[in-house]
Order: sequence, then structure tokens, then C-alpha cells
Amino acid sequence: MTRVLMEGSEAIAEAAIAAGCRFFSGYPMTPFTEVLEHFARRLPETGGACINAESELEAIGHAWGAAATGARAATGSTGQGLSLMQESMSEITRAEIPIVIFNMARGQGDYFQATRGGGHGDYRHIVLAPANVTEAVQITQLAFHLADRWRHPVLIYGDYLLAHTAEAVEIERVDFGDLPGKDWAVDGSLGGTGRSRNLNPIGMTKGAKGIDPNRFWQDLFDKQNEIEASEQRFEALHTEDAELVIVAFGTLARFARSAVTAMRREGHRVGLFRPISLWPFPSAALDAATRSATRVACLEQNAGQMIDDVRLSILGRVPVVSIGGISTDSAGFGIGALLDRDLICERARIVLDGGTVAQGVVA
Repeated sequence: MTRVLMEGSEAIAEAAIAAGCRFFSGYPMTPFTEVLEHFARRLPETGGACINAESELEAIGHAWGAAATGARAATGSTGQGLSLMQESMSEITRAEIPIVIFNMARGQGDYFQATRGGGHGDYRHIVLAPANVTEAVQITQLAFHLADRWRHPVLIYGDYLLAHTAEAVEIERVDFGDLPGKDWAVDGSLGGTGRSRNLNPIGMTKGAKGIDPNRFWQDLFDKQNEIEASEQRFEALHTEDAELVIVAFGTLARFARSAVTAMRREGHRVGLFRPISLWPFPSAALDAATRSATRVACLEQNAGQMIDDVRLSILGRVPVVSIGGISTDSAGFGIGALLDRDLICERARIVLDGGTVAQGVVA
């Protein structure tokens, strides 16, 4: 297939369709709106369906119902809209329904929401954060594979830059390997009280009287432990000899990469660590990547969220300091002063010299 210049929103929708997604529901909210619009245009052409829902509450309900039939289904919003979906997201996780959720965020202030969630009970979602459109095409298809493999929701953390940057990409279906069958799907083929299927978030099983919540929760906990051990993804650049390792995720990591390259040319031993999976967070890999470092710098566009996971990974072995901060445009879209290689270099030099960077709004 030839490479085609596409905006990120369009490329994500095309990659999802290539992966077999045939149902999408969402409510428009910038910068997510264009993802919904591309699905609305393209899904009917492929035998699928897209619903412009009345709100985010209905959108996730539609997608939940479609996914329960065994179809590859997705929904999404910005962080504000996903706030309305949190109850359903926790219920879907416990019902073990595979679904893909897109957060085209207005910045990086949704890290806690994405990795901790605002629903109830013991649950985590797989969370993947692409750095550019090309990677988003790959990760979107991977997300549907992981959702089916684990019967577990997968959230893709994007942002305004990812949604509205155009890149030349190739979109072809990627084969990630075999998957288990969907003998759990409520697809209407097994009518009757003796053969019907039941997907629920409280551990009820067909033919059994009562429930065993301890066993139910333990099984889910065991599965999440297996996911955590199996699905950690990351990129490490120049960390082998780095005195300072910068940790950054998503599109901001592209600016961090440029800063690391520039500082290397100056003779500074600086490296980059980029978590691609925000959950499971690649803690062991980060610990290994910072073995030569005397300090670790956390670069994120928020008041300090991922830095908690960075500190937990290193457990006080070396100081972890923030070189990020709150940085947006007037609309709150995360297109702020921090997206500047020279500013990142300046802050990294301060940390290399043993100093600290003033926290707060980056102007």
C-alpha cells in the first residue's frame, strides 16, 4: 500500500477499521470530534455502524452493547467526556468485555484518570500512549488485539497534537498472532434458558446459585497481574551512560527526544526513557535504564502525575525532579511554552548542575 498524507484523527479511524472495528459511538468534543467524524464517514462504507450519541453516557453504553456481541467496538472522547464514562468503564472491566477507548486529550492532565481511573472496585485498564501518527496507526491495531487477547479494555491516550498533525502513513491490517475464540459472546445464537450466555460485572455464572465475590475478584486480580507482567512497552534512548535520564510520554516525548539529541551534541550525557504503556508502567525497565544516572527528570505537561510512577519505579535510589509543569494555550489544549526544545534543554542543564526547576505554570 502507498503512503498517504493523513491527519492523525483520520489515520486512527482508518487503522481501527483495518483492525476490524465495525462499531463506534461517541459524542463530539474537541479534539476528539474529528475521530468521530472520520468513523461516521467511513464505517458505513465498510459494513459497520457509527452513532453520534446523545452524550458520553450513551456512547459507552452503545459500544459496551456492541462489544458484548463479540464485535470489535470502540468509543472515546476527551478527558472531560471520559469522566462521564468511568462507572461503565469499571463495569466493563469486571464483565471482561474487550473494548477500545480513545482519549484525544487536551493535554497531559488526564494521566491519573487514564492510569488510575475514576470508577469503582479493583481494576486497571491497559493504557497505550503513542508519540506520533505513525505509531498511533500501529498502536490502534495493537489495542484491538490486546483487548481481545485479555478480554479487557484498552485505552489509547492521544492529544490535540496527535489528532491534528498530518503524517504520511501506510495503513494495512497487522497480524499480531492468534487469539482465543469468543465463546463468551452474547451474539443471539444460543437462545433459551438452558443455553443463553451472561456477561455481568458481579460474578454471576450460568446455573450457579449465588456468587462468590472473593473468587470473582481474585480471578480478575490474577489476570491483571498477568497483564502487568506481559504488556509493558517502552523506548530507551542513550540511557546506557546517561548522567541524566529524561522521562516523557506521548507527543511531548518527541520534543524531549530532540532536546536529548541536541544536548548529546554539546557533550552532555543525557538519555530519554519513554513509557509507551502507561499501565502497565514499565517500572523494571526504567529502573534498569537509570542505573548510571545521578538524577532523573520527569517531563510532563501537568502539575505532576506520572512523576509518582517514576518515583515508585526508582524507590529513592536517585533523586527524581520535575522539569515539566502546567503548559497550555488559551483553550487549554496543551499547546504551550513547554513544547520547545531549547526550553527543555535549559531545564535539563539546570538539573544536571544540581539545581531544581521552579514548579507551576510554564510561561
